[in-house]
Amino acid sequence: MSINKDYRKYAPATERNREPILEVLENALPPNGTILEVASGTGEHAVFFAPRLSPRQWLPSDIDPQLRASIAAWGSYQPAENLYLPLELDATAPVWPVEAEASPELANKFDFDQYPLSAIVNINMIHISPWSSCLGLMAGAGRILPTDGILYLYGPFKQGGKHTSQSNIAFDQALRSQNQDWGIRDLDDVVAAAQAQNLTFLQTYQMPANNLSVVFQHQ
Repeated sequence: MSINKDYRKYAPATERNREPILEVLENALPPNGTILEVASGTGEHAVFFAPRLSPRQWLPSDIDPQLRASIAAWGSYQPAENLYLPLELDATAPVWPVEAEASPELANKFDFDQYPLSAIVNINMIHISPWSSCLGLMAGAGRILPTDGILYLYGPFKQGGKHTSQSNIAFDQALRSQNQDWGIRDLDDVVAAAQAQNLTFLQTYQMPANNLSVVFQHQ
C-alpha cells in the first residue's frame, strides 16, 4: 500500500495576516490580469488569495524547490481555477522566466494574451534575504510590469532610519544573528530602489504586528 506524502508546509503568520493583506490587495491591485507572486513561501497565501481575487490569475513562484512542492501541494488540496502551478524564480536573476526572451516555451504556458501580467506581490521576503534580492525584485518589476502596473510589498520596515517598535528591534537582531545580510529594511531605501526602476511610491497601509503594506506603480 502506497502512502502519498503531504508536502504542505505551514507558516503561522499566514492565518493572522491574510485577511488584512487581502483587504489591501482588493483595493490596490488592477481589476484583472495575472498577478505574479514572487517568493510565495509555503503557498498558503496563494491558495487563499487566488479564489478571492478572481477573475485575476494568480501565479506563485519561489526559488526553493521544497517550497514549490509545498505550493503545489496546497494547490492540490485547495484548488482554484485561476491558480497556476508554482514557477521557479530567483528574484536576483537578470531575466525572469515569465519574460518571453528567457524561455518562449515556458512563457507560452501562461495565457498572457488574455491575462497580461499586471501586478507583482511580494510578502515577507526582503528582510529575510540579502539586499540584492530587493534590488532584483525592483529591477524585475521595472522590466515586466506595464505602465500603471502595481508592485505590492508586505513586511516590517524601518522608517526614517528607526525601528517602529521594540518587537521589530528584537526581530531585526534575530534575523541578523542568522545571516548578516538579512534584516529589516528602511522604507526610504526601498522607495529609492523602486524609483530607480521607474516605480513610483503610492501609499503605505499600517498592518497588524507592526508591519506595512507598501504599494508602488510602474510609470
